[in-house]
Amino acid sequence: MTQPSQCVRRLSATAGDIAIAANILRASGLVAFPTETVYGLGADARNDAAVQKLFAAKARPPGKALIVLVQDLREAALYGVFDEPARLLAGAYWPGALTLIVKRREGCALSAEINPDGATVALRAPGNETAMTLLRAFAGPLTAPSANPSGAEAPESAEEVLNGLGSAIDAVLDGGSCPGSASTIVDLTSGAPRLLRQGAISRQRIEETLRPLRLS
Repeated sequence: MTQPSQCVRRLSATAGDIAIAANILRASGLVAFPTETVYGLGADARNDAAVQKLFAAKARPPGKALIVLVQDLREAALYGVFDEPARLLAGAYWPGALTLIVKRREGCALSAEINPDGATVALRAPGNETAMTLLRAFAGPLTAPSANPSGAEAPESAEEVLNGLGSAIDAVLDGGSCPGSASTIVDLTSGAPRLLRQGAISRQRIEETLRPLRLS
C-alpha cells in the first residue's frame, strides 16, 4: 500500500475543480475519478507518455489492454468500428455500465499503448455525472482502469484511491462513493457477440436487446 502524499491534489466535484483535473490530464497527469462502477484512473488515451505513466503507477502488466471512456457513440466511432449489434447495445445502455470491445479504427488517435497486443479497443460511455462532466471538460478520451495497484481490490471511494496509489497519481476527484459493481463486457470483434464478463447489466438484458442475435 502506498501512503497518501501531500502533493496529490484532492479535488471536489465542482466545476472549478473539474477544470483543474482536466488541465492536469492535458499535462500528461493521472487523475482518479468516480464512475458508475468503481473509481477509475484517468489519463489522456491519446498520449503515449501518459498511458505509460498509468501502467507504471498501477504496476499493471504492459500487455493488458485498457478501457477507454468517451462521451457518446459519435465519439466512440472515431476510435472503433461499430457494426449494427454494437450500435444497438450502445444505443440501449450508454451512458452506463456496458463496455464494448470493437475493432480499432485504422489510423485513429488513440495511443498504441492502450492495447499493444491487438487491433481492438474497449469503449464505454460512463453513467456517472462526475465522470461525464470530466470528459466534457477534457474534450477527449480517457483511460479508466480501476484506480488501485494491479491485483488489489478496486476502490469505491477517494480515500481508498489515496490509500492504494498515494503519490503515484497527481489528483483524485472526490465524487463520493461508487456502487462497486463491475461493468458488463461484450466482445463484438469475432462473429457472434460474446459475453466476457457479466456485471451491472445482465446477460438476459443484452440478449433481449440483440434479438434475433444471441450471445455466444
